[in-house]
Amino acid sequence: MKFRLYLLVVTAVVPLLTKAQIMQQLNAAEIKQGLEALNVTGSVLYVAAHPDDENTRLLGYLAKEKKVRTGYLSLTRGDGGQNLIGNEQAELLGLIRTQELLAARRTDGAEQFFTRANDFGFSKNPEESFKIWDKQKILADVVWVIRKFQPDVIITRFPEDGRAGHGHHSGSAILAREAFTAAADPKQFPEQLAFVKPWQARRIVWNTFNFGGNNTTSDDQLKIDVGSYNALLGKSYGEIAAESRSNHRSQGFGAARQRGSSIEFFTPVAGEKASRDIFEGVDFSLNRIPGSAAAQQLLNEINKEYNAADPSAAIAKLLKLRELVKGKPFKQELLDDLILACAGIWFESAAANPSYALNQPVNVKVQGIARVKDGFPLSISLEESITGAKFDLAPNKFMSQDKSLSTNQAKLTQPYWLEKPHPLGTFVVDSLSKIGLAENGPGLSALFKIKIGDQVILKKRPVVYKYTDQVRGEIYQPLVIAPPVTATLAEKAFIFTGNTPKKVTVQLKSFKENASGSVVPQLPSGWKVSPEKADFTLSRKGEEQLLELTVTPGGNTAGGNLSLNVNVDGVSYNKGLRVIDYEHIPVQTLFPLAEARVDKVELKLAGKRIGYITGAGDLVPEALKQVGYDVVSLNENQVINTDLSAFDAIVTGVRLYNVNEQIRSMQPKLMKYVENGGTLLVQYNVNSPLKIENLGPYPFRLSRDRVTEEDAKVDILKPENPVFNYPNKLTAKDFEGWIQERGLYFVTDADPKYTAVLSMNDAGESAKTGSLIIADYGKGRFVYTGLSFFRQLPAGVPGAYRLFVNLLSGKK
Repeated sequence: MKFRLYLLVVTAVVPLLTKAQIMQQLNAAEIKQGLEALNVTGSVLYVAAHPDDENTRLLGYLAKEKKVRTGYLSLTRGDGGQNLIGNEQAELLGLIRTQELLAARRTDGAEQFFTRANDFGFSKNPEESFKIWDKQKILADVVWVIRKFQPDVIITRFPEDGRAGHGHHSGSAILAREAFTAAADPKQFPEQLAFVKPWQARRIVWNTFNFGGNNTTSDDQLKIDVGSYNALLGKSYGEIAAESRSNHRSQGFGAARQRGSSIEFFTPVAGEKASRDIFEGVDFSLNRIPGSAAAQQLLNEINKEYNAADPSAAIAKLLKLRELVKGKPFKQELLDDLILACAGIWFESAAANPSYALNQPVNVKVQGIARVKDGFPLSISLEESITGAKFDLAPNKFMSQDKSLSTNQAKLTQPYWLEKPHPLGTFVVDSLSKIGLAENGPGLSALFKIKIGDQVILKKRPVVYKYTDQVRGEIYQPLVIAPPVTATLAEKAFIFTGNTPKKVTVQLKSFKENASGSVVPQLPSGWKVSPEKADFTLSRKGEEQLLELTVTPGGNTAGGNLSLNVNVDGVSYNKGLRVIDYEHIPVQTLFPLAEARVDKVELKLAGKRIGYITGAGDLVPEALKQVGYDVVSLNENQVINTDLSAFDAIVTGVRLYNVNEQIRSMQPKLMKYVENGGTLLVQYNVNSPLKIENLGPYPFRLSRDRVTEEDAKVDILKPENPVFNYPNKLTAKDFEGWIQERGLYFVTDADPKYTAVLSMNDAGESAKTGSLIIADYGKGRFVYTGLSFFRQLPAGVPGAYRLFVNLLSGKK
């Protein structure tokens, strides 16, 4: 038997393979698991609204026990959630949560899909969600995924009513039910039928639940025990589920492993009703593939004869099976992966550097090995189509060759859903082929051609970058294809007080050798910038340079965007650089537009020095520095052991009382600071879990009340209160232009010593007065606010700045 391996390097869009983009290596037990899965046809699609909504135990059971093709369709990427591990918000948080979800799928074995829906924040009902999302667009996306994935059964996580607890949740159930019918109707979204066929799933069911104080299960519902133990994997599905769910670190969803029986409940939504189980009437065997009898018999022999000590013994029959199922709706990709795994074949193409500029050559190492024993009839040759290089591989002999590739056809590294600006609610994706994809592929990929006997297996692999860290060992990163020079503004928004000029810093970075050119800023009409054009020379790849612009607001012009054009080699670019680097996900590099919001606001400060105690992570300190405050970051030791009287005010970061174990020790010192005349402003916390019971000098509780309509009317209850008069005179106009929401987790049952100063509500709801409460305590002032300043200040909302400054200004 002869094995031949060829390599062709091409530019392509392919799915990422693993967290580190490395070739997955199956052990003998995993190969056996895969061989058994070849016996199973059919698929199941699970539908919900956000990353972490999915039932990971059920997904793991379906994928690894039932061995059906299993998918999770999350309508959104979780952009509107909170972040417990850093200060990324909105689309950047969605990027993190996308990768966390992909890590979860690699653990439980399911596949991951998305729609174009943007998580715009908490929604109280599906009508609001559909209005902001554009229901027909998102319905079309769900139909597209169903037609491509062709599930036999669709499962929803949530009901269609208020028990879902979130408008996105109930909206996901409504869309799933409507798409169940629409996907089978050729009159619905006919533009899709050039690429897919109508598809009718057999049934759609709701996976009922008992959590959040809401039990929707009952004994007369359909049931599955998903708590079984998989001896090949050495884990129960409760253990696999915990590992999967614990990938959602940004949401604080670390989970304990569960063992033993665990019952999942289901109730019918539409389609054929089942009386025994949700798969009733669905044939998951190879019988549904015409002419598969011979393949089934051969596959039975392969599974029976499989030797975990020598998987390569199965290769001959696997190749015969591959010939028998050619052109049939069989798990072809899995079969090819198992053949390579049985042969111990590994290959990759790794770049010498982590990033390259567009149209610059990429130096790579093409590597491969066939890890079989001496005497095994295996010969491997590797060829690279562009350079024509080739070499032979002897059994278990590692081979490597250095080559250079062109990036002339490569695309800029950028998540496809962030390539274009988008309205609130829906990402702009022009290509139908990208709808549903979890992510776009790397800028460069390698197409490996493996010839085994008289058969050829083609496998695409991303060109990656890898290095060795002294602590973590070998690390893989996605290869970055970049503009020749990026220009990154220090902030998303810049606030100017009146017509006073401000220094704005731009960080230039070169991704090529000997980059020279100019930066040309553009500003709203009436604004001025100096210099109007700035030349630069960056002699080395990776070199960075700071450029300082002086920006002056003009006349009565309110504001707009500051944008930068970077001219290099006669070509104009307009990209900045953002890198998101956490150990639990691959490094994410993107190139947002080189622009920022500029606004001017009439703003007076009272007090100068602010102490800031970081919570779960936010960008409020940077925002305060912009308007002239001296902000000092305080850790637990500094709060407990230093004199706090030097600070005009102290601010706690979002969710400090949820995440910091030392708050119990810090709280007495903070209360003493207020009593002695200081101002303490506590930003929002969720109502559970809290590290201590009392967050202020007098009792109050946190509810789940919130106002999600960012333009909801705000009534000032105490216009004479100093917080609306000093040092800035505030009016209802200061609540215009807010983004995403007014606030969340409002106060309830507050002690009478607190004063509620604002009232607001979403349409159709009663007024809520718990967004902002103030109390005098001793000589000082305590403030608790559920207003979402952590979103408003980084976005440059003028009225939010004016109110926040007043809250920091102490008693007068």
